[in-house]
Amino acid sequence: MPGDDAHIRAVVSAVADAADHALTLWAGGETRVRQWEKVPGHPVCEADLAIDAMLREQLTAIDPEAGWLSEETADTIHRLSVPRVWVVDPIDGTRDYLRGRPGWAVSVALVDRGAVSLGILAAPARNELWVAQAGMGATRNGQTLQAGPRTLLPGARVPADQLPKADRDLVVVDKPNSIALRMAMVAADEADLVATVRWGNEWDVAAAALICQEAGATVTDALGDPLLFNRPQPTAFGLLCAAPGIHGAAVDRLSPRARELLGQSVPNDG
Repeated sequence: MPGDDAHIRAVVSAVADAADHALTLWAGGETRVRQWEKVPGHPVCEADLAIDAMLREQLTAIDPEAGWLSEETADTIHRLSVPRVWVVDPIDGTRDYLRGRPGWAVSVALVDRGAVSLGILAAPARNELWVAQAGMGATRNGQTLQAGPRTLLPGARVPADQLPKADRDLVVVDKPNSIALRMAMVAADEADLVATVRWGNEWDVAAAALICQEAGATVTDALGDPLLFNRPQPTAFGLLCAAPGIHGAAVDRLSPRARELLGQSVPNDG
């Protein structure tokens, strides 16, 4: 996709429009959409599919040569043969969406040769639009973002419901269901650390990873290795998204757990 401002604005507009449509279906707690489970513990609803279809039509019109990788679309090998790929989670945080809580977002990334070049999160129930372009910084509602200056891991703010006993020296803050929004909190200096030690999908983190990196945060997998996108198996084991001054300490603390769990697990399939 040509990288001129008009094309970027078209993508942002398409994502915002899709998010607004999701908001009309959401109705702030009076969910009007049919829902079911893809597999036990993984809810999906009609809005996920409607937003997926809407985004695919609009984004393909903007960049017809780009491939497609989405949580709600069957994957194909075609995306591996093209340099650019849309990586999409139509509604990240479906549980919050179905519960009438605002912690959900539409997540869209454009991946170019394995790296995210454009990342957008639209969270209309929170009145938030997050945008990042590689090398151009990150914004929320037009305001430039900067990750926090924290250098000590104890006391770091973590969006979580509760923490393991070994991590009780950290501080719990509000946790949206959307992992992309939790990551974006690090970009906005509203949290210091987001960490997982399980298999995750590219569509969950691609857009937020660029937003965080452009805000100065450090984003890796659970072992501290860089994230790559549009991989044949579009998953990575875990996530460490942190203020740059504590990322190394977070790797030291969490990577032993990740290595133990990695030996016991297999990649999820969505």
